[in-house]
Amino acid sequence: MGKPYRRILLKLSGEALMGDLGYGIDPTIVQEIAAEVAEVVNSGVQVAIVVGGGNIFRGVKASAAGMDRATADYIGMIATVMNALTLQDALERMEVQTRVQTAIAMQEVAEPYIRRRAIRHLEKGRVVIFGAGSGNPFFTTDTTAALRAAEIDAEVIFKATKVDGVYDSDPHKNPDAKRYQTLNYVHVLTQDLRVMDSTAIALCKENNIPILVFDLSVRGNIRRAVTGESIGTLVGGFCEVS
Repeated sequence: MGKPYRRILLKLSGEALMGDLGYGIDPTIVQEIAAEVAEVVNSGVQVAIVVGGGNIFRGVKASAAGMDRATADYIGMIATVMNALTLQDALERMEVQTRVQTAIAMQEVAEPYIRRRAIRHLEKGRVVIFGAGSGNPFFTTDTTAALRAAEIDAEVIFKATKVDGVYDSDPHKNPDAKRYQTLNYVHVLTQDLRVMDSTAIALCKENNIPILVFDLSVRGNIRRAVTGESIGTLVGGFCEVS
């Protein structure tokens, strides 16, 4: 059992919200995620969330098909706001006060991102969901997660994925793939393990923000991670690989 966390940033991929659907948002999955977040918030933990938009629109893929990259990325940012508003609705139906802050002004549906206001919301027990990425094209929501975590003084980034940690090779292709328990930032970067993009890893390294990678589909894993149970892979600290 490790130390419990008081303020976390939860990074959700857009794909996490679509469940087994091929596209869009699965309301059942969103409700399950909201229930886990609500449980953590009600225990006194401050929670911020960054959500991707890949379930609706993926800028890199559109750019590869010929769309201007900056335009494609802006469309992707708008997709993240759709996901953020969906999560907000699910959380508030569970009586968890939630604020969406966006890096692109959308004053009719969300607050603009203001660092001090975000921290104040967290201190009052509200969940803050950061939408529209960093507001800049050519940057991923992984980088946004690292940036916002540093800005709000989060103790850790929870990277909730479809796998139960970081492996030395693709576990879907290699049945003998080894799952790591602990890694340092340098090993992740040099071995290109794709925990997050390299800019995000470098930001976490510079600001000493650990990253915990775990399986979102296992019920109760967010609570287990918050309380310090040993799940997934922790990046940032001792490296079990020489």
